[in-house]
Amino acid sequence: MTVFADRVDAGRQLAARLEYLHDQDVVVLGLPRGGVPVAFEVAEALGAPLDVIVVRKLGVPFQPELAMGAIGEGGAQVLDANVMARARITDADLSAVESRQRALLEERVARLRRGRDRIDLLGRTAVIVDDGIATGSTARVACQVARHLGAARVILAAPVAPDETVRNLTEADEVVCVSVPRWFMAVGQHYGDFSTTSDDEVILLLDAAARRMRGDQSVGERPDCDVDVEIPVGAVVLQGHLHLPEPADRVVLFAHGSGSSRHSPRNQFVASALYLAGVGTLLLDLLTEPEELDRANVFNMDLLASRLAAATQWLRSRPDAASCRVGYFGASTGAGAALLAAADAGDQIAAVVSRGGRPDLAGARLAEVKAPTLLIVGSADEIVLDLNRQAQAQLRCPNQLAVVDRATHLFEEPGTLAEVAILASDWFTRHLAKEPQNPSVA
Repeated sequence: MTVFADRVDAGRQLAARLEYLHDQDVVVLGLPRGGVPVAFEVAEALGAPLDVIVVRKLGVPFQPELAMGAIGEGGAQVLDANVMARARITDADLSAVESRQRALLEERVARLRRGRDRIDLLGRTAVIVDDGIATGSTARVACQVARHLGAARVILAAPVAPDETVRNLTEADEVVCVSVPRWFMAVGQHYGDFSTTSDDEVILLLDAAARRMRGDQSVGERPDCDVDVEIPVGAVVLQGHLHLPEPADRVVLFAHGSGSSRHSPRNQFVASALYLAGVGTLLLDLLTEPEELDRANVFNMDLLASRLAAATQWLRSRPDAASCRVGYFGASTGAGAALLAAADAGDQIAAVVSRGGRPDLAGARLAEVKAPTLLIVGSADEIVLDLNRQAQAQLRCPNQLAVVDRATHLFEEPGTLAEVAILASDWFTRHLAKEPQNPSVA
C-alpha cells in the first residue's frame, strides 16, 4: 500500500510527528543513502543540524554475511559475543576484519562529508532517520553507535516499519514512525517513488543543510515558478524549463552545445543544487531537434551565443525575473558560447561557471569577459584540462580553475558531480549576491 509519494513527502510527514523536538538540542542523523533525503526534511522542519551516521557490518571471516558485530565513527564498536563464541573468532580474526571495514567506513565518511567534521553528539538528542525499517539490524547498530558517541538520548525515526520490529527495538529510547503496518513485505512498497539515492545526492543535501545552519539563503516552504517554457528566437522556438524561487533575485541560464541541456541529468542535478541555495535556474536547449542533427551547429559559437543572449532578454522581460542578477552555466561547447555571450553583455552578466567545458572556443573574446568565471574540470580529463588552462591564461576577469580529483569528462565517479554542484553553488551565491565580494584573480 502506497503511503508516501517519495522520500521528500515521507520526510515531511515524519517531521510532523517529531515537531515536539523543535528548539531542543537535537542532531538529525541520516542513514546513507536512502535515509538522508528523509532526514533532510526532518532537520529542515526542526531547524536542526544534519549529519550522517555510517556503520559497517563486521562479518564472520568464513561467512561474511553473518554479522559478528559492527563499527562506527570515533572508534565505536558493537560486538555479538554469542556469534563470536560460536564461530571461535580470535582477536587476530576480529582485528583483520575490523581493519578492512574501518578503512571502508572512513573512506565513505570522507566522501560524504567533504572534509566537514562530524557533528558532536555529546549530551545531545540524536534523531536517527532511515527511509524505512525492515528487520531493524542496521538501525539497532546505529542507535548503539550514537550512544557510544555520547548522545544523551537516542530517537529512531522512520516513515514506515513493521509493528513487530518496532516493538522489539529496545536500543532506542523512543521509536517514531508514521506507518506501522502489521503486514509488511518491503519498505519500497510503501512509496510511489523509491528510486535509488546516490552518494552525490547525499553530499548535496548535507551541503545544503550546512548552508542553512550557517544562515546562508536557501529555499524553504515558498511558492515558486516551476514550468516548461517556450522562447521565440527569430524563426525558431527554443524549449526550456524555468524554476524560480519566490521572490527571485538571481537566476542562472544553462547552456549546452547540443539540444540536450534541459534533459541532461547532470545539468538537472546542478540546477537542483542551485535551487537549494536559493538561485533560480533556466535549463535551456540552444538548438532545436532538427538543428542538433547538424554537428556543425554544436560548434557554431556565434549561433549559440546569440541564442543564449536572446533567452536572457526573454527572461528579463518577465516580471518575476526582471530584477534578477544573471549568471551563465556552460557545459561542453556551451561553455564557449556562455563566455562569448558574457563578453558581448559586459556588466550585464554577473558570473559564469564552466563544467568540463570548452572555454577556448570563445577565442580572443575571452579577454573581454568581465563576469567572474569559474572553470571546473576533472583531473583525469587531461586534454580538456589543458585547454582550460590555456583559456584561463587569456581571461582578464576574476577567475579560478577548480580541478576535481579523479573525475573524468562526464564526472561519473562517485562524489564528483556533487563536487561540481557545490563549487557552482558557492560561486554563484557569492557573485550573484546584490553586493558580491571582490574576488582575486586565481
